[in-house]
Amino acid sequence: MRAARVEALIFDMDGTMVDSMPWHARAWTEFARRRAMVLDVPDLMRRTTGRTAFECACELMGREVSEAESAQITDEKETIYRELFGAAFAEVTGFRAFAAKAAARGLKIAVGTAGDRHNIAFVMSRLQMSPLPLAMVGGDEKLPGKPEPAIFLEAARRIGVAPENCIVFEDAPFGIEAARRAGMRAVAVCTTHTPAELAGPHVMAAVRDYEELAISNFLETLDVATA
Repeated sequence: MRAARVEALIFDMDGTMVDSMPWHARAWTEFARRRAMVLDVPDLMRRTTGRTAFECACELMGREVSEAESAQITDEKETIYRELFGAAFAEVTGFRAFAAKAAARGLKIAVGTAGDRHNIAFVMSRLQMSPLPLAMVGGDEKLPGKPEPAIFLEAARRIGVAPENCIVFEDAPFGIEAARRAGMRAVAVCTTHTPAELAGPHVMAAVRDYEELAISNFLETLDVATA
């Protein structure tokens, strides 16, 4: 069966657009130090990457937390993260050029992230994308986090594209699974996980960065829908 034509690319943010995941890990380490907590950071990252701030707070505490407690935890940890990453901010190599080229080819660009509006604003103010994404869905919009497909499905809805006509770009297992559940194809961006950890029947490619996609002429190989 012929694959559906491509109309849109939906990008996760952390680890996919920007090389931020090591800094999230460092922020959790510093958060735990300040609170004198014993915290297995790699395990927490494995359980929470792609999930919303509220879900992360519940995983951190091992129980259902209140909205107020979640907000306090999130504000403290994400403030640390932005301070740390802000000093060493970097995109995933080639991202902005790739996204701009995709938009020039007529593809709609959207973002679907578990990051909240503060982290989205932090990233977007530094990336200076041109053109800007047509839609950005965040993890503080009362949608369930990944591996549930809601964030990606909402991104597709906002740009008016059917799920089967979207390709998701993701760096985490929960995100790759969310794309599958959404009925979308995916590209694995292997900044923090191996291709084997991000494998699936819907995964079209596994790359370290967007320069690899450019070298392979990935965009040129797509069957892009035209108006």
